Amino acid sequence: MKPIRELAADLAAGRTTSVELVEQALGRIDDYRQAGGVAYVSVDRDVALAAARASDAARLAGNVPSLLSGLPVSIKDLFDVQGQTTTAGSKAFERVATRDAPPVARLRAAGAVLLGRTNMSEFAFSGLGLNPHYGTPTCPADSARVAGGSTSGGAVTVALDMAVAALGTDTGGSVRIPSAFCGLTGFKPTARRVSLMGAVPLSGSLDSVGPLARTVDCCAILDGILTGETLDTEALPLAGLRFGVTADLVGGDLDEEVEHAFEQALQKLQSAGARIERFAFPELLELADINRGGGLVAAEAWHWHRGLLEKKSAAYDQRVAARIRRGSLQSAADYIDLLDARRGMIAMAQHRLRAFDAWLMPTVATVPPLLAALEADDATFFSTNARVLRNPSVINFLDGCAVSIPLRPAGTGQLPVALAACGLAGQDSQILRVGRALESALRPA
Repeated sequence: MKPIRELAADLAAGRTTSVELVEQALGRIDDYRQAGGVAYVSVDRDVALAAARASDAARLAGNVPSLLSGLPVSIKDLFDVQGQTTTAGSKAFERVATRDAPPVARLRAAGAVLLGRTNMSEFAFSGLGLNPHYGTPTCPADSARVAGGSTSGGAVTVALDMAVAALGTDTGGSVRIPSAFCGLTGFKPTARRVSLMGAVPLSGSLDSVGPLARTVDCCAILDGILTGETLDTEALPLAGLRFGVTADLVGGDLDEEVEHAFEQALQKLQSAGARIERFAFPELLELADINRGGGLVAAEAWHWHRGLLEKKSAAYDQRVAARIRRGSLQSAADYIDLLDARRGMIAMAQHRLRAFDAWLMPTVATVPPLLAALEADDATFFSTNARVLRNPSVINFLDGCAVSIPLRPAGTGQLPVALAACGLAGQDSQILRVGRALESALRPA
């Protein structure tokens, strides 16, 4: 589908209707599901068509609440939608929602047509998107590879034109990883800007809610709806912007394809007048030791899951259960040490990044991994998952924000690679403005 602003213009000019757009999306969903696709775990066909008809009637009466009005959107299966069952990608949990989660309510109030619930890593606890219960969505560029997680289904719905945008969550990269693996743009806002009420938690300290869409502009539009804030997101002039790049942790151990595409992007930005400055951030190398016991995610996931695991352990994806149980080995003192270490690392990041307009890094260190290898061997799964999460999870630990921008055009036969522009807490406006400038310079034609 076209970006949100273009579709909104088409609706305003009468070149299309919400019913037509929703019917097109539903037709693609039917074809995809008949071919075995599992991006959606449920589709609300009748409700969506009724909402589309109501949106068209409201438009004729002059009631258009936002640019998203009448456009089809998919919802990750950990958000409550009134009257529906939330499973968070699991067979061990279900909750019938009595009300919409606040992000869902904001989308509905903005006039979005909610198409259905999307597949995900169970309880959002993986960057790869594997799900033994509902199937694993695969990369649109190569169906032998994963789409990335945990918002795997959401990314595929947008990439294959089964929705104009997807609502996702990001605890260690779960918006940015599938966006990178599916050739999309994904935005992880500062965590506290979007309510997490009515969403099944993974880590209260790290969880954030964000959009997956076609462009930075689409993400900015959705961010305004989800937060209720009007940020300045106009593109900054690229010439003269200072971008920090570090080899410490996030710049090391990259797939050759990723390293080549990232360096080409830096050269292009430099040719356009941006200043690329290599800097040292050796403290990042301490993160492996800080998180050796599973980190904040394991501790906080264990707090939420311990009762459910006692009752329904066999119903869990055992790879997810194993990661959650690591939290049971942490003491209260260990948890406080983690919080202290996080505060110290944030203070160091404020010092290291103070001179830059944004911190640039490859969104993910790898191209999309092969699904068969991950399914066949636990050791491969866990080592690959750690490598995929490595770069984006740094931003969650630092309580930051980031936008992921694709570097390769779809349909060329190349595997997707993406660049992330990153900032610290509260720098969302700056990062979206930088993101627009980067997109203009780097986005494939």
